[in-house]
Amino acid sequence: MSMAFLLGEDDPVIWRGPMVHKIITQLWEDVEWGTLDYMIVDLPPGTGDTQLTLLQSVPLAGAVIVTTPQAVAIDDARKGLRMFGEHDTPVLGIVENMSAFQCPDCGSTHQIFGEGGGREFADDVDMPFLGELPLDPTVRERGDTGDPVVLESDSTTADHFRSFTENVANNVGIVRRRKHRSHS
Repeated sequence: MSMAFLLGEDDPVIWRGPMVHKIITQLWEDVEWGTLDYMIVDLPPGTGDTQLTLLQSVPLAGAVIVTTPQAVAIDDARKGLRMFGEHDTPVLGIVENMSAFQCPDCGSTHQIFGEGGGREFADDVDMPFLGELPLDPTVRERGDTGDPVVLESDSTTADHFRSFTENVANNVGIVRRRKHRSHS
């Protein structure tokens, strides 16, 4: 499900407060999700109405903080981490997106947004570091065709995504076991 299905092709999403709450509630309650192992909700950066409504309306197993290596992104990620802490939402860890660009033409690696910022942030706040996801044009290309790069068997980028996914799933399991023990 995507917000894009609910809007006109060129319509901006200019929703605040009650409208955000209504659409999130509607998506959660009215969509036939079927049997799911996981539901991933990709939120825009920030600590606004969308994030707060989700935290207050939907039972969450946990949150993943996504950042890029650069300082300004880490500042935003730090605010998001504090918001989840104030709402008693388990944070599963921190992932660094766009960690490096693998040039498809020359094969070299370029640290466009800096290097190691996500790992340093995770260490600084004593959170698990879930991995580095490279900036790879193949992700967009494969996503546009509906054939995600993670399905590629011989791809370093796919390996990064699989490793990240495994780390998140492991941490969801840890959070659930801790909850189960505390309720026993």
